[in-house]
Amino acid sequence: MTTRILIADDQENVRIGFRLVLDSQPDMTVVGEAATGTAALDLARHLRPDVVLADIRMPGLDGLELTRRLAGTGPRVVVVTTFDHDDYLTTALRDGACGFLLKRSGPALLIEAVRAAMAGDTLISPQLTVRLLRRLQPLPAAAAGVSGVSGVSGLTGRERDVARAVAAGGTNAEIAESLSISTGTVKTHVASIQAKLGVRNRVGIAARMWAAGEAGGPPDPAG
Repeated sequence: MTTRILIADDQENVRIGFRLVLDSQPDMTVVGEAATGTAALDLARHLRPDVVLADIRMPGLDGLELTRRLAGTGPRVVVVTTFDHDDYLTTALRDGACGFLLKRSGPALLIEAVRAAMAGDTLISPQLTVRLLRRLQPLPAAAAGVSGVSGVSGLTGRERDVARAVAAGGTNAEIAESLSISTGTVKTHVASIQAKLGVRNRVGIAARMWAAGEAGGPPDPAG
């Protein structure tokens, strides 16, 4: 089934870029664009998209208010913004957002965020995930689910390297460069890690690694 998407962003070049990325996917189609939050709300009610990609700072209604008004009405909202403020993230998730993505995260995560929203999951940009998860204390091994093939102990050495890098907020390109492997190989490892850990996306990998005390040191927030 094709996922129908509405893009709400006041920058035309951003809307064009998102449309090109999403329309290139066989299971996605952009059904509308809006330059203001007010227009996005009207279009969402008229077009009934499956997913709304909402910028935060827009004329009229901002993306957070748009998220609040759309909550429970049908469309799943993924906030896509330049601003990585914690209060934006917590407000968006509290008011019903199904994802929170930084614009610099790249096309692969944009696509993944849409698919996660459709699957009933929530994808948060890795950089923000690290900031949230670094507050967690390591859990006992049994609670963290690290025994057996379904846990962290079931990962190969290379998969563990990749999983640690994911938990540190690395993108596929950054992980590939740091481990001297191709991005395709990183994607293969990530898929295998998700299957072994029983998680749906990179956020799940990061959460499991942090809970198991296997995440290593988080990246420098100023870096």
